[in-house]
Amino acid sequence: MNPRDLLLRPVAIGDLPALERIAAASEHGISSLPNDQAKLRARIERSVDAFASLDDASGEETYLFVLEDLARAEVVGSSGIAASAGFHDRFYSYRNEFVVHASAALGVSNRLHTLHLCHDLSGYTLLTSFYIDPAYAHGPAPQLLSRARLLFILQFAERFNERIAAENPGLADQAGQSPFWDAVGRRFFDMDYPQAEVLTGGRNKAFIADLMPHSPIYVPLLPEAAQWAIGQLHPVGELPFSILQDEGFDADTYIDIFDGGPTVEANLGLLRSVRHARRLAVQGAAMNAGESVWHLAVSADRGDFRAVLCELPLAAQTVAPAHELALRLGQGAGDQILTTPLWPEPDESVVRGRP
Repeated sequence: MNPRDLLLRPVAIGDLPALERIAAASEHGISSLPNDQAKLRARIERSVDAFASLDDASGEETYLFVLEDLARAEVVGSSGIAASAGFHDRFYSYRNEFVVHASAALGVSNRLHTLHLCHDLSGYTLLTSFYIDPAYAHGPAPQLLSRARLLFILQFAERFNERIAAENPGLADQAGQSPFWDAVGRRFFDMDYPQAEVLTGGRNKAFIADLMPHSPIYVPLLPEAAQWAIGQLHPVGELPFSILQDEGFDADTYIDIFDGGPTVEANLGLLRSVRHARRLAVQGAAMNAGESVWHLAVSADRGDFRAVLCELPLAAQTVAPAHELALRLGQGAGDQILTTPLWPEPDESVVRGRP
């Protein structure tokens, strides 16, 4: 796989068969893509409308991207953005808290872990729908697939919240049974975890949360398997989770009400890709400013958004219209390109492996 053959772009109606394949390959609770052709088509149509819309953002927009290997003319991954979590209803999570119970008479003090049902993250911009073909999981493809979304949000910040969140899948077995769901959610909603996932259309949890108690859950009262599952990742979620952690997302405060997986959150401006981002003008000749390193680069067009991997000098300020990067992004003289280095720290490319 040549990194220069990878292109992240908005989904199109013609990608429906590829998304059906992705939805079918995703394990229980891993993807927010429904394994249903009609629902997938509707999801694509909403995304196409969001990319093309000239109206002011309402917050209900959802954007879906696909990663294409141009050499094979094949879609090998997907990722998405929901502009405002819980736009149509509250977006529920459990918030980790600790309470102290003490008795002066007995000289006893206990610090207890509790879970509080909350909708703190309602209105946050939500990263969704990450899937990468296993053959592309090693190398730079997952970085492009996940991190390009952050530059898209930065490019069109008026359409998003500066607070970003992402749910990550919790522990579940091959049949989709979740120890956390079995101990908590199923007690108030008599349904298996996979059934609940299908019924809610993939992560829309408001009506399930409405049936659950709003009083704190004392974690020591849960079965041991459920306690262990709190904040734990499904193995399939380790790759996207590690990318978000490297970006600077915090994973300590919130968990998913379905499976107990960690829900991460952060301020956009503090994320690594955003802090190191810079704009290149497409004009004149490209600056020769030292050794080139691998970058993520995105175009300035929303409707025709493109993101690719390329090699650029860290101090470059311009790129020529005929430069291969400008051509791959469809940009010409007078346009701007937003870039960020894949590995801002010099030793990271050694640790993680260069493309």
